Amino acid sequence: MSMRRAGITMAAAALLALASSTGLAAADPVAQSEAPGTVLHSVALPEQLWIAGTGTARRVTYWTRTSHDRPALSTGAVFIPTGTAPSGGWPVLSWEHGTVGLGDECAPSAAGRSKRDLDYLAHWMRQGYAVVATDYIGLGTPGPHAYLDGRAEARAAIDMVRAARSVDDSLSSKWVAIGQSQGGGAALFTASLATKYAPELDYRGAVATGPAATVVDAAALLGPGAPALENPHLTAYIAYVMNGLKAARPDFDMDSYLSPLGKQLATAAETLCFQPLAERAQGVPVGGMFSRPLSDGDFVATARPVMDVPLTGYDRPLFIGQGTNDTDVPAPLTAKLVSDLELHGVRPEVHVYPGKDHSATMATSLPDSTPFVARLFA
Repeated sequence: MSMRRAGITMAAAALLALASSTGLAAADPVAQSEAPGTVLHSVALPEQLWIAGTGTARRVTYWTRTSHDRPALSTGAVFIPTGTAPSGGWPVLSWEHGTVGLGDECAPSAAGRSKRDLDYLAHWMRQGYAVVATDYIGLGTPGPHAYLDGRAEARAAIDMVRAARSVDDSLSSKWVAIGQSQGGGAALFTASLATKYAPELDYRGAVATGPAATVVDAAALLGPGAPALENPHLTAYIAYVMNGLKAARPDFDMDSYLSPLGKQLATAAETLCFQPLAERAQGVPVGGMFSRPLSDGDFVATARPVMDVPLTGYDRPLFIGQGTNDTDVPAPLTAKLVSDLELHGVRPEVHVYPGKDHSATMATSLPDSTPFVARLFA
């Protein structure tokens, strides 16, 4: 049994034991209410994991749905601002985080968040919004994390709002999705299905910066003969992409595409969080991951339904922010996304930030995204 599988088994056993001991589960876990947003467990979040401006915070384990529409567990955190809630309750931002890794120990509600993310989220707390933050399915719960499985990530973010409102009645039904990188792509998926998936909530719109989109088109250019791109971030991302697709679609023959070195990195990606994996990938060109091009075989046909951002279904305002110096999500990929959306009648509010890289785009976008979100809640 692999360490990852052993960890899944132990995590599942621990969750079920916890549920039984707290009266939240019967002997058969499937007999429980698995309705999306149903909370299985809720505990106070340690203060060292709080966003600045938090008055109270909880970590919750809750039910959501996979992209196959099957019940699955996710964890996440609920951050309530200091002070008294306004009439109607705290308006809610559902935060969809960027790439942290695939292992359970990478889950932000347990491992904590980067200073970049903490500073960004503290800004929104100061505006008077509650922040609810999913970890996504498989980050801290049984089973693998299907990285970039957009519908699963979106459902986890929407059901996080449901779960948060069930543990804190100071939260409004009005909410906005907001995400960066992996979470930026997830926020786009969220925007495309929010009103249909959770009609009882009052979804207002979404903000996506540096969104992971056009991923399959870009990946299809990769293979052993690809240009020698030595960017350890990109190599780490593609290791997660391959694992994520395997997790989302277990019949995908991932190993048939990977070189021996690629198999080593893909195995490491199962447990290593992003920065350690990027360090492991130093000196490994992206093309060195592969034994044959991703344009061969079934990669593209398998990945498109999982990872391609929807081009329809957007019935609320959408904000997209992109830095021109972003090497994690290059600007041409976002430009193609915007063009494709506009060809389908979607008119996002697009902001381009000259000279800004992937991380800097978050803070740089705030003078534009802050009034945008305020208008959504007005």
